[in-house]
Amino acid sequence: MVTTKSAGTSTPSGSPIVPAPSRRRLGLHRRLSSLERERVRAAWTFLAPMLIVLALIAGWPLARTIWFGFTNANLADLRHAQWIGLSNYLSHDDDGRWSGLLADPDWWRAVRNTLEFAVASVALETVFGMIIALVLNTPFRGRGFVRAAVLIPWAIPTIVSAKMWGWMLNDQFGILNHALMGIGLLSHPIAWTADPHLALIAVVVVDVWKTTPFMALLILAGLQLLPSDCFEAARIDGANPVQVFFRITLPLIRPAVIVAVIFRALDALRVFDLIYVLTSNSTDTMSMSVYARQQLVDFQEIGYGSAASTLLFLIIAFSVIVMIVFGRSRSERQN
Repeated sequence: MVTTKSAGTSTPSGSPIVPAPSRRRLGLHRRLSSLERERVRAAWTFLAPMLIVLALIAGWPLARTIWFGFTNANLADLRHAQWIGLSNYLSHDDDGRWSGLLADPDWWRAVRNTLEFAVASVALETVFGMIIALVLNTPFRGRGFVRAAVLIPWAIPTIVSAKMWGWMLNDQFGILNHALMGIGLLSHPIAWTADPHLALIAVVVVDVWKTTPFMALLILAGLQLLPSDCFEAARIDGANPVQVFFRITLPLIRPAVIVAVIFRALDALRVFDLIYVLTSNSTDTMSMSVYARQQLVDFQEIGYGSAASTLLFLIIAFSVIVMIVFGRSRSERQN
């Protein structure tokens, strides 16, 4: 009996015969899969030392902080801390009153202040950073010097810039009040960082001044990687600059913008030094980090402060995950 070696035929033993092109494709697929597995193993090999060091440096303190959040630990005596479960987060006593972090109005005020600060500062820094990056991406004489000069506010340490702005915003001898009164915009000095209605706005202004160069630097890096062919074709087709920006530039640099926004959101949600230097422990501007520091250091309540730090970590992690998922879904819809 003669068996024809064609598609859909079988050998006398019943096993199908794979055509030669299919065998070659199958072998190539296997080689690619093997190469991919080797790359994955190599990646984990290179990442393993960093992950081990990160687990020791960040993982152990984080785990200890989470554990302290379930105890009544006090700074005066950490050895005799007792397990109290979720009492630091929320508890109900015999008198019908709720206590704990989730029932503390000062904590929720700190959460609101932090979110308002993060949303306002990151949004303004993204807009101003985009404008500055577009300007710096345009060829002009002295562009290198301007690029270096723009980075000066970001290069100044936060404590130094906060103290500098604290003097400038002072109601008695601050230069800002003097300048605004000189041009007639103010009739009397204003205590910018002491006024409960203006303190958070003043903090946002200082943060925008300091961190906008960082956003501009990241966005400028994305702009310099764009191909020039798209822009030349758009100019030939008669597109105006506004159309070129919204239909070509912005979609192409969206990944860079998302990365910049995520980095800035991380910093803004855990802001401490800027607010603490400008307004100290004022409840009108207290952030979650300042609140946790107050419980840990001023009140020496390690358990309660650790619970606040744990919630701060969870809020930041959740916010970053939401931003990453949102940015990825937007990119997938556009592709």
